[in-house]
Amino acid sequence: MINAAIVGLGWWGKTLVESVADGSEDIRFVAATTRSLSDDAKSFAAEHDLKLFNSYADTIADDSVDAVVLVTPNSTHVPQTIAAAEHGKHVFCEKPFALTGEDATRAVAAAERAGVTLGLGYNRRFHPEINKLREMVNSGELGTILHVEATMTFPNALFLKPGAWRADPNETPCGGLTPMGVHAIDGMIDLCGEIDQVYCQSFNRAVDIEADDTTSILFRMRDGMSGYLATMTATGGGFNFQVYGSRGFVKLEGMTHIAGASSEERRFKLFGTCTFKPIKGPAETWQAEGYDVSRAALESFAKAAAGGAAFPIPVSEMVHGAAVTEAIVKSAQSGLAEQVG
Repeated sequence: MINAAIVGLGWWGKTLVESVADGSEDIRFVAATTRSLSDDAKSFAAEHDLKLFNSYADTIADDSVDAVVLVTPNSTHVPQTIAAAEHGKHVFCEKPFALTGEDATRAVAAAERAGVTLGLGYNRRFHPEINKLREMVNSGELGTILHVEATMTFPNALFLKPGAWRADPNETPCGGLTPMGVHAIDGMIDLCGEIDQVYCQSFNRAVDIEADDTTSILFRMRDGMSGYLATMTATGGGFNFQVYGSRGFVKLEGMTHIAGASSEERRFKLFGTCTFKPIKGPAETWQAEGYDVSRAALESFAKAAAGGAAFPIPVSEMVHGAAVTEAIVKSAQSGLAEQVG
């Protein structure tokens, strides 16, 4: 059993605590860290029997804590990961792991020196429909992969206050890229391998904060297939992920994390209607099962930290994903296609 501290008690930090609150055999939360010891934080900590800190340094120095789960502003992930590793703590980091490939490499190096486990919150990788799709790709059932594309949308930026860290373009560059789009990029890396080149255009169309709300990205994979991703942060919520092969395509539909949605909805209902359309014959359509992807990701991390099977996202893919994010932001600024370092 891994004893973990949740670092950040916003809506997503609370969701992660709730995902294992009914008695996981692999991980339990024993502490929480928040910058503001509000009445709400104190109430949540009391409800879940969490030792409450307002200092990250005190958290990682506490001997009762085996691991930290970081649900903090994007720019803090790398220094917090390095500090935790230096204190011998395992680290589960919410996405994005880092905003540059170089920073991701530094964080991985610190974890490897300390011999601690790194986990990353790309929870959609753990859903049975993604596992099924991966098997179809790897077995050749879809034939030669031609193209992969995704659209991820939510209205959350319409309700952000200017002082919120999620409203800061330095923390969340290219609009929906880091809160949503990196999930799809991780799926592309998982299914299609490394990404070689990106081109991004990103604009502010509707939100009042100083941030983009409409972003589109083209990809070329190193193995030759193409990709496309669109994110919008000022419209209705939705998720589509499609893989096209020479024998047919698979389309997965579902949800994104809408502000104010219930914990159950955020955890169990990210996938909905699924379709397989072969090149001949009718389409097959079915509904994805409800599955707590947040719990699955945390438990996989805990098992790896306890000496079990390795966490399924290799650190090389964590670093590559950060390098792709860096290249996308660079492309949005330059107006040019950019190579992934």
